[in-house]
Amino acid sequence: MQINDADLLPRLLAGEQKAFRELVATYQGAMRAVAFAIVGSRNADEVVQDAWLAVVRNLEGFQGRASLKTWLLTITANTAKTRLKHNRREVLLDDIPSPHGSIGDERFADDGHWLLAPYAWHQDTPEALLTEAELRECLEKTLASLSELQGSVLHLREREGLELEEICNLLQVSLSNVRVLLHRARLKVFATLEHFEETGQC
Repeated sequence: MQINDADLLPRLLAGEQKAFRELVATYQGAMRAVAFAIVGSRNADEVVQDAWLAVVRNLEGFQGRASLKTWLLTITANTAKTRLKHNRREVLLDDIPSPHGSIGDERFADDGHWLLAPYAWHQDTPEALLTEAELRECLEKTLASLSELQGSVLHLREREGLELEEICNLLQVSLSNVRVLLHRARLKVFATLEHFEETGQC
């Protein structure tokens, strides 16, 4: 869902509940991805709740120097960093091994996409629809197996469309680390796709 800040902000300031629901529906996923990357799964939901409270308290002071999205994600990152100081834990950068091993970089272009795309299931037969559902389940398992940082970086880049530099700033991770995390996450997703295409199984 695309939100126009100029349209939404006056409605938020007027206390319109529908506007707040639109805001939450649009940005909750991105906020959780930021929180997840910084504090991990155990505290991510609490961080997002605290971030929303901070948003409500500080909305009148929003200057519009950045987009609402950037403002929300910055608040979330700051809330998560504060929580991390209180609840110190190591954020592991280690790579969780893929259930199918790794596949070579030579299969991909520089942007991480297939050089030769795998067969796409776009048929409407019951068999094709069942295959599509099974593939979705496989992909969900693969995404769940990613490390916290990998999953968050992949979500912020692919689903939220954030630039790599913005992800670096939010998560306080170097650009080279973000590139590695994103590359490894994409490789695991591609490995799952390729394995499913060849075997019909996860």
